Amino acid sequence: MDRMSLMQSFVTVARSGSFSGAARALNFSGSLVSRHVAELERQLGVRLVNRTARSISLTEAGIRYAEFAARILKEIETEWASISHLHDRAEGTLSVIAPQWLGSLALGDAMAAFAIAHPRISVRFELGGLSDRIHDFLDDGFDVALHPRDLRDSSVRMKRVAALPFVLCASEDYLARHGTPTTLDELADHGCLVHTDEPQWRLGRGRTALPVRVRNVVYSSNSYLALQKAVTHGRGLALLPQMVVGDDLLSGDLRPVLPQIGVPERPLNAIYGPGDTVPRKVSVFLEFLSAWFAETTAERCDAAG
Repeated sequence: MDRMSLMQSFVTVARSGSFSGAARALNFSGSLVSRHVAELERQLGVRLVNRTARSISLTEAGIRYAEFAARILKEIETEWASISHLHDRAEGTLSVIAPQWLGSLALGDAMAAFAIAHPRISVRFELGGLSDRIHDFLDDGFDVALHPRDLRDSSVRMKRVAALPFVLCASEDYLARHGTPTTLDELADHGCLVHTDEPQWRLGRGRTALPVRVRNVVYSSNSYLALQKAVTHGRGLALLPQMVVGDDLLSGDLRPVLPQIGVPERPLNAIYGPGDTVPRKVSVFLEFLSAWFAETTAERCDAAG
């Protein structure tokens, strides 16, 4: 027999003071309650109940076991209720993983703001180490993975939380010394600073955007922050996230290059586990991130205007 059922029957007998009372409370038959108590006594090897024709009483072992079993059942009930409601409450631990370059930029500010706004959620935020297999982040214990590209995988769900603007730019000093390119063909005459994960640039707007082979790479790095340093020092042209060079563009230290051609935005997608329902801590995080980036982008546009 199930041990929990035996404990429940015995605790109810101890509280009601009779097998019949316990049977009514549990909606069991009296014989079933009696068998439960007898089986419990057999498993423990001690008598728990003194039975007489008119009443029952607990033995010393019975009193001790009734207190123990009642405490265990209460703890189980409390923990069951707590765990069953975790899905509905914005609390617990939220584990998020993102590429290194995303976390070192505005995303780090967004995560800090989220942690302050939701103190009941403990945030674990890690950078780098994203597997090529999209669903691996779940196996590694993360709730959400953030990707700057569109993904399609039936084993996970995806929500776009922001659009990341990029800009092709150069310093005033560099353009004064080397001239400002006016066509894509003229890029070949200029030194280019390239992210090592992006051997070619994608330029244009919407469906007109095309990959452009970078011919004259004079500086490369796997860090957008390192490329920002190099471009502001006048080393050449760079295609960078606007969140990295926004202040430099506002101050005039950097200028957009080929603005008439433009650069397509890149998505910031949140990838999370499959299922019909989303844990509240995850849905709250996705809502916050979307609102934070929308507000931050609006503020930057106002400042630029």
